[in-house]
Amino acid sequence: MSVRTTDRMNTIRERFHEVDVRITHWMSRYGVTLLRISLGIVFFWFGVLKFFPSLSPAQDLATRTIEMLTLGLVKANLSMPVLAAWECLIGLGLITGKFMRLTLLLLALQMAGTITPLFLFPAETWQIFPISPTLEGQYIIKNLVLVSAGLVIGATVRGGAVIASPEAAREALEKQEEEVQQVSQ
Repeated sequence: MSVRTTDRMNTIRERFHEVDVRITHWMSRYGVTLLRISLGIVFFWFGVLKFFPSLSPAQDLATRTIEMLTLGLVKANLSMPVLAAWECLIGLGLITGKFMRLTLLLLALQMAGTITPLFLFPAETWQIFPISPTLEGQYIIKNLVLVSAGLVIGATVRGGAVIASPEAAREALEKQEEEVQQVSQ
């Protein structure tokens, strides 16, 4: 390889690195906010659907789950509007970024209830337990991503952040460990 080709390759690598760093910093700066808003849109949208009978594909399973979890005390005519309002509140909280601790608590409680049909109604949620979920089971299992998104968002409620550079991350982790040690003493 000639010196000229080597120089050109180094220049390309340097430019790629610069672009990569810029993109990584942009993602670390806006990623959690975009995650929060997009998660909020999903919750709000699915919540609104539940206000209209037969529009939500999860309506039947959700109402039967709530009825079973409340030992028959909460019937479908009440559970669906409450669940719809609950999901809309989660969505609005996430979209606006207001009352995040309460919003994330509501999200965690809703997600805990959402997973129960895998165990309460295995014939409807599994083709072959625990290997092959039905479409309803897949609908429920994908909520693991929503829970994980909530955890990432929750990690920023007290000022946490995604850090773009490994060096800064190490420094922040060391500082955080020192603060935890000081608090626990």
